[in-house]
Amino acid sequence: MINETFVASTPTEAYEQAKKKYGDATELTIVSAKQTKDENGQIRAEVVFAVPKVLFMEKSFGKAVTSPSQRSEEEAMLDEVSTMRRELEAMRTQLTGTQGAAEKVRSLFLKKGIASEWLDGVLDSLTGTPLMDDEALLVSYILEEIDDTLKVRDEMLGKPKVIMLVGPTGVGKTTTIAKLAARYAYLLDRPYKVALVNLDSYKVGAAEQLAHYADIMQIEHFSVSTPEDFKAQVAALESYDIVLVDTAGMSPYDTQKFVKTIEFIKSETVRDMEVHLVLAATVKYEDMADIYKNFSFLNPDAVIVSKFDETKHFGTLLNFMLLYGLPMSYFSVGQEVPDDLLPASKEYLLERFIGDVHEG
Repeated sequence: MINETFVASTPTEAYEQAKKKYGDATELTIVSAKQTKDENGQIRAEVVFAVPKVLFMEKSFGKAVTSPSQRSEEEAMLDEVSTMRRELEAMRTQLTGTQGAAEKVRSLFLKKGIASEWLDGVLDSLTGTPLMDDEALLVSYILEEIDDTLKVRDEMLGKPKVIMLVGPTGVGKTTTIAKLAARYAYLLDRPYKVALVNLDSYKVGAAEQLAHYADIMQIEHFSVSTPEDFKAQVAALESYDIVLVDTAGMSPYDTQKFVKTIEFIKSETVRDMEVHLVLAATVKYEDMADIYKNFSFLNPDAVIVSKFDETKHFGTLLNFMLLYGLPMSYFSVGQEVPDDLLPASKEYLLERFIGDVHEG
């Protein structure tokens, strides 16, 4: 057997290249697969196939005849490589047991927080393909599917808008509001005119905390307590580019706060309103369904992920995005205002999840 490497932008495309050269590729064996980044930062896949010598020579050089001495040297080298490969495979079998490649990969992703309902849908579509027999290539394929499924909401600041942040208690909405305000007012291509509005009349010191940030940044800030006052305040801020609204932190089971927040969202303001759900990267799997079930009544447009710096495990967060299809807008990656806020990026999240998978 001769090892031949095919390079493409995805593992699937590399496999198609092999099929194009060798027909149905049934005589090929996948030796290894990996994904790297080239000098331009583009992801590329390198898949190594073991090809029968006769087939390789025929497809690569035609049916040229080699001398007996050349054949014997090549055959000796190939026999040595084949022997080494068999020994490596034997060692691998001893280390990993008899569990099939697909089941091992499935178990790994389940352990890292990806739900079976999404994962099995991907694996079922691969039944009967060579991908199911190669762990490394299958992992790469699933990561590619995750990348394709994730959604990102780009910054859209072309016209005036209201951005309201909602979410469970303790996820860092007020700090995130401050980071957004600083970003819009000072860190973009031009300074946007920003105002802050506080609706949180429940949390002790909430208005004072927002006012403190606003005073430091020299940004106007207001507190309102009724939907009618909110509508009037937004109308009074007509000349502002962006109005950022901080709401009360809510338990998923606090019906009273949910009803009141819905009243604010339903206010017929004079400009577009976006609702961003702030979700901590540390959220537990058991809480995800409850959070979505309750906050979906607020019709969030996007998710802001907070507390990136407080965990190394992102499978549960990733699973939330895959199952519910909400786009991500920003990542809060630390406590510093305004530095620790990034526009959402698939690559940023996947790099951290891949590191966790590799540890598995």
